[in-house]
Amino acid sequence: MNENGTFLEYSAQAVVVGAGHAGCEAALALARTGINTALLTLNLDAIAFLPCNPSIGGTAKGHLVREIDALGGEMGIVADKTALQIRMLNVGKGAAVQSLRAQADKNAYHREMKRVLENTPNLRIIQAEASKILVENNECVGVQTTYGGIITCQAVILCTGVYLNGETITGGLVQKSGPNGFAPANHLTESLIDIGFDVRRFKTGTPARLDGRTIDYSKCEIQNGDTDIYPFSFMHDTPPENKMPCYLTYTNLTTHEIIMQNLDRSPLYNGVIQSTGPRYCPSIETKVVRFKDKDRHQIFLEPEGADTLEVYAQGLSTSMPHDVQRAMYSSVAGLEHADIVRYGYAIEYDCINTLDVLPTLEFKKVQGVYTAGQINGTSGYEEAAAQGLMAGLNASLKLRGLPPFVLRRDEAYIGVLIDDLVTKGTDEPYRMMTSRAEHRICLRQDNADFRLTEKGKETGLVTKERYERFLARKQKYEELLEQMRTRVAQKDASAFLANYGYTQTSGSVSYADMIKRSVPLQDIVNHFNVFTEYSKDVLETAEITVRYEGYLKRGLDQIDKAKRLEDRKLPDDIDYSKILGLRLEAREKLEQIRPFNLGQAGRISGVNPADISVLMVWLSTRNN
Repeated sequence: MNENGTFLEYSAQAVVVGAGHAGCEAALALARTGINTALLTLNLDAIAFLPCNPSIGGTAKGHLVREIDALGGEMGIVADKTALQIRMLNVGKGAAVQSLRAQADKNAYHREMKRVLENTPNLRIIQAEASKILVENNECVGVQTTYGGIITCQAVILCTGVYLNGETITGGLVQKSGPNGFAPANHLTESLIDIGFDVRRFKTGTPARLDGRTIDYSKCEIQNGDTDIYPFSFMHDTPPENKMPCYLTYTNLTTHEIIMQNLDRSPLYNGVIQSTGPRYCPSIETKVVRFKDKDRHQIFLEPEGADTLEVYAQGLSTSMPHDVQRAMYSSVAGLEHADIVRYGYAIEYDCINTLDVLPTLEFKKVQGVYTAGQINGTSGYEEAAAQGLMAGLNASLKLRGLPPFVLRRDEAYIGVLIDDLVTKGTDEPYRMMTSRAEHRICLRQDNADFRLTEKGKETGLVTKERYERFLARKQKYEELLEQMRTRVAQKDASAFLANYGYTQTSGSVSYADMIKRSVPLQDIVNHFNVFTEYSKDVLETAEITVRYEGYLKRGLDQIDKAKRLEDRKLPDDIDYSKILGLRLEAREKLEQIRPFNLGQAGRISGVNPADISVLMVWLSTRNN
C-alpha cells in the first residue's frame, strides 16, 4: 500500500461496476469475446437480483429479451430455466405487439445467473464498492474501490442500477439504502461529476410482499400459464413448464378512500419525494389521484419463488406509512387477512443525462467509460440487460480494434431504446413500449434471430452452436414458405374455405392464399395434415410473413427511405455554429448531441425538417 492508502488489487482490460441485469450482460459480452474482465458488485447475493417484479418480459420487454438472446446474451436462457410460468401477452392483437412474459423464480434466477458468471472464462467477480473512476489524458485507466484497491483497465462499464446514493422512503422515514435492504453506493457519484457527467435524481418504487398462506385465493381470478408457445431463448426447443399460477384481484372504492384520506401522509404528495418517478408504472396513490373516474384497479398476485411463501402484489406499489399500507391491503378482495412480510417503499437514486452518451453508450467526454441500465435513466430489467450487452460489446470491440456496433431503429427494439436515450434523452424513467418503434411490424419477437444473429456472429458473441441452430431454423422457415405455395385442387379448396364464409373458388388455391384470407395456419395443418414436421416457432414466423406480406413490404420500403438519411454521415469535426441557415436552437442541440448522421439529427428535439435540408445542402457543398 502506498502513502495515499491505495494499492494495486488487479489488472484487467475492462471493469464492470454493478452486477444487476445490465452488469451481468456487459460482463458476459466482454469475457465471452476474449476480454479479461473484472465484475464489481456491492454484494454477491445481489447478482442478477429482481428487486421489484419477479418477472421477465412483458409488452415490448419480451421483444428485448428475444433480441438479447439472438445476439448471444444470457437473459432469455436463464429466464427459461427458472420460470414459474410463461404467457403470451396481447394474443388478441396483431403479431407486432404480442410479447412473452415469464413469472420468474427470484432466488433461482439469481443463483443460475451467478453460476453462469462464476463459470465464465476471462471473468473475475469481486465484492467491492467502486469509489472513483481513474482518468488520464481523457481516457479511463482504472477503478478505485472504497478499500483503496485499484483495478487498472482500459474500459469501465457503469451499471450501477438504483444504488447510487440510494435512499428508500416509506411515509416519513428516509433511509440510506439500496433496494430490498442492500447497502447503497455512496461514494461514486462525486467521481462521476468530477469527470463531467451531468447527474440527476430519479425515483421508482415497489409494493409489499405478502404471506401466501394468508391470502384467500378463492376470491381471486386464477391466471395460468400458456403451453402452446415458444420459449424466450432460441437455444431452447420447448417453453418452460408452468409450475405455479398467478391470481388477479382488484382495488375498490374503500381502498381508494383510504388512500385519499391519507394523501397528506404520502411522500409523493407531501413534498418528501422531489425526484421524477416512472410515468408508466405509477404508485397506487398516483393511479387513484390521476384516474378518479375508475372505481377499481387490477392487482396481480404473483409468487416470488418455489422456495418461498412471499407473494408480490403487482399494481399496489406504494410509499405510504406502514399503518396505511395495512389498511389499503386489507380492503382488497382476497387480502382481508393477508400478512405483510415486506412493506412497500419508494427509492430515489442518482442517474446521468444520456445526451452526454454516444450511440455506442460510451461517454463523450472520457474515452473508455460506458454506461448501461438505470444509470441511463431507464426502468426495467430488460432495458438494462439490453444496454449492458451493447455497452459490453462496444467496449470489447474497441479494445479489439474493431468498428463499433450500433443498431438502427429499423433493426431492433434495442436500436430504438438506445437511439431514444442518446438522441432525445429522458426526463423520467424510460420504459420500452411497442408504440415507440415506428417499424414494429418488422421488429417482431418471432423474427429476432433473423434480424440479429448474423450481426451477433460478426461481433464474436454468437457461439458456433447458436449460429448452427439459427441456420437450421432459417432453412426450415424457407422450406416452409416454399411449401406454402403448393396449390390445393379447386374442389378441396372450395369445400374447406366455405367454412370461413368464402364462396366457390375459380381455380386451385395455395396454402399461402388461404392464410392471406385470414384462415389460421393451424386449421390448415389440421385439415390437410400438412407441415406437421415444423416447430411452433417456425410455423408462426412463416404464417406472419405470409399474412402480413403487404404490410411488411410497405414497412421495408419505409425503412429503405429512412436508411438514405442514416447513410448520410456527419463529420466528427463539424462546427454547427458556422452553418448559415440553421436556427439557433438547432445549432445548440446539434452541438450538444453531435449526431452520427442525418437520420439521427432529424430525431433531435428542436431540430426541424428545414434544419435537415440546410444540413443536406451543406454536406453537398462540402463534398464538392
